[in-house]
Amino acid sequence: MSYIILVFILVLLDQISKYIVDKNFFEGDTIGVLTDFFHLTYVKNRGIAFGMFQGKLDIISIATVIAIVAIVYYLYKGRNKMPLLEKIGFTFVLAGAIGNMIDRIWRGFVIDMIDFRGIWSFVFNLADVWINIGVVLILLDYFFAERKKKK
Repeated sequence: MSYIILVFILVLLDQISKYIVDKNFFEGDTIGVLTDFFHLTYVKNRGIAFGMFQGKLDIISIATVIAIVAIVYYLYKGRNKMPLLEKIGFTFVLAGAIGNMIDRIWRGFVIDMIDFRGIWSFVFNLADVWINIGVVLILLDYFFAERKKKK
């Protein structure tokens, strides 16, 4: 049950951040927050990560729904035996997938706004951050499990 609450909170934070940008920016607007390092930039992403598959909303949506269903099933099936780090990781990935799916259904595109132009050339959003945190946690869990097996 606590994982459902975490998903809800993460999706809510993602959607609030997108709402604020959508209501206060026009597409392409950018505001420097930390000089040339960090900006808020309004981008309408009609693809997926790194702008791939632009304009392929149907394929992206179907793949996202399949991923969401698979993650929910995996979390449900392994709820009593899955390591904590793995559960949290998949919960973050699920929240990110749901956050971006809401945008695709509601708007027809995903709102991106986090722009670290000093070190990264892509603009992204909190849902993308959640997915990346989740993947890192899953990989850490795998790494620790492998090390434990070797001992």
